[in-house]
Amino acid sequence: MPARETIGYGQFCPIAMASELLCRRWTTLILREMLCGSTQFNDLRRGLPRMSPALLSMRLRELAEAGLIERRGRKGATSYHLTPAGEALRPVIVGMGEWAHRWIESSASLANLDPSLLMWDIRRNLQPEPMPVRRAVVQFLYKNLPAGKDKWWLIVDEGNVDLCYSDPGFDVDLYVATDLRTMTAIWMGFAAIKAEVEARRVFLEGDERLAATVSKWLGYSPFAVKTAS
Repeated sequence: MPARETIGYGQFCPIAMASELLCRRWTTLILREMLCGSTQFNDLRRGLPRMSPALLSMRLRELAEAGLIERRGRKGATSYHLTPAGEALRPVIVGMGEWAHRWIESSASLANLDPSLLMWDIRRNLQPEPMPVRRAVVQFLYKNLPAGKDKWWLIVDEGNVDLCYSDPGFDVDLYVATDLRTMTAIWMGFAAIKAEVEARRVFLEGDERLAATVSKWLGYSPFAVKTAS
């Protein structure tokens, strides 16, 4: 188990005391995931694919000890939930995201490409209402990624959205072929999908209705500018 970090500023200032807890590596990102609705350990890991399970467990214990989250259930079926103190951090975390989206150059954001996080974010922000009532399957193909990381499937059925890392065995209704940087730029609101299709950096093939409404159902970052669609 990783050694517990020792962080102390030795100041009574509330900012210093908050920083001692919140500025530990990964802590604000765990809170981001929980504010986005993740409560299961495996869901938290999917939103934090580069964080080790051991460190995630340690951070969850620290947040629970600090009164920001609480554990529910029994061993093997544990879930994690924000307390009122944790929920009160929502404007802080959202404010950090809004500041970064406005003031940090887009090239810096697009230097940190991660297909797992991108597809997980698209999955939980997808809007199923414009899609057909029947089950719809959308396959994303990232032509610049190696085999095993280049294909992803979103399955939308009765308002539920699932993300598959391997072929689920259903007929695909719409194929979306592009490169990871382009799709990330669209997700972040730095590029418009219609313009990327016209520039032939995104290719849509399959169900015409799904292709025509992609800018309506595609899950964008909460910080994406409105012109992203």
